[in-house]
Amino acid sequence: MKSYQNSFGIDGLWYLAICLTPLFLGGDAVAQVSFSKNLLKKDDAWFRSEEAGAIADSVMEYQSPQGGWPKSADLAKRPRSPSEIPQPGDSRANSLDNDATTVPMQFLARMAHATSDAKYRDSFLRGVDYLLAAQYDNGGWPQFWPLRKGYYSHITYNDGAMVRVMEVLRDVAAGDAPYDFVDAERRERAGQALERGIDCILKTQIRQNGKRTAWCAQHDAKSLQPAWARAYEPPSLSGSESIGVVRFLMKIEAPSDEIIASVEGAVEWVRDVQLNGWRVESFKNRDGRSDRRLVADPDAPPLWARFYELETNRPLYLDRDSVFRYDYSELSHERRNGYSYLGNWGQSLLEKDYPRWREKRERD
Repeated sequence: MKSYQNSFGIDGLWYLAICLTPLFLGGDAVAQVSFSKNLLKKDDAWFRSEEAGAIADSVMEYQSPQGGWPKSADLAKRPRSPSEIPQPGDSRANSLDNDATTVPMQFLARMAHATSDAKYRDSFLRGVDYLLAAQYDNGGWPQFWPLRKGYYSHITYNDGAMVRVMEVLRDVAAGDAPYDFVDAERRERAGQALERGIDCILKTQIRQNGKRTAWCAQHDAKSLQPAWARAYEPPSLSGSESIGVVRFLMKIEAPSDEIIASVEGAVEWVRDVQLNGWRVESFKNRDGRSDRRLVADPDAPPLWARFYELETNRPLYLDRDSVFRYDYSELSHERRNGYSYLGNWGQSLLEKDYPRWREKRERD
């Protein structure tokens, strides 16, 4: 072994071990599957398979010393050297954005439940400790922890980051499968963190003249006020992220009067700000490039804007210059085609989720 170290170095030996691992697994079991939340749809039999075990071993390699996982990484692809694993402090490590940390945790919980293997259990529990440590005293969660300078440290509803954390902790606190292996102390702490998170959601709900409305995609961690993120993501009311927040609140068993009022106010706002008679159309512009435009269509299903002006509820369209625009066509080609400013986010909430929630409340 000493001669190999002299020839390859420690990183070289690590790379050699990674390259040889698939041979012992009967082929490149990992490379055939990309890591995503779709894997969570597999049954317990698959989670006991060789393929699942190879992916899980790869997932654990990406876990940071703090207990989190990086964003925008295919965790099923074994890193060829330690340098391919995002390190604490860089732009991807220890993130709650883009399904990072929460989906790897859900995957490992399924592995621990299906196999009873302690290594998966221990990795998952380190993830729980990470989520608990990342929570602010006011109940919110940032996009990255340890904290990064800039908008990354805001309380982050953007892309469902905080809601996904709370869903995991809710399920941990409940103690049902596949989380039934979690110890009582962590379940209790998860429940406490969940209650603080709900309190943060209620406190950050934006009010207009005392009336409950929706949430911004991110809120200042100290003042709890709506905050800027990227240059085209202003303090505003979110027609996208707010839908996920409302759905989370509607899943709470035995909701308090304040939670009920929060849901009712948010749903009323979602109904009031829907855009009727318009659809987003893809077309080829004069330059021959793919483009998008807003077209009048009385038969189109309702749309919602990603951003609404805080005081007026007018849809906002911002370019990288941070200028408020109220006309979709005034966006640059790059932003108009590179970002979802309009979507059907609220349709299912109004047509299905809210009626079912009201019906359940009336039965209870």
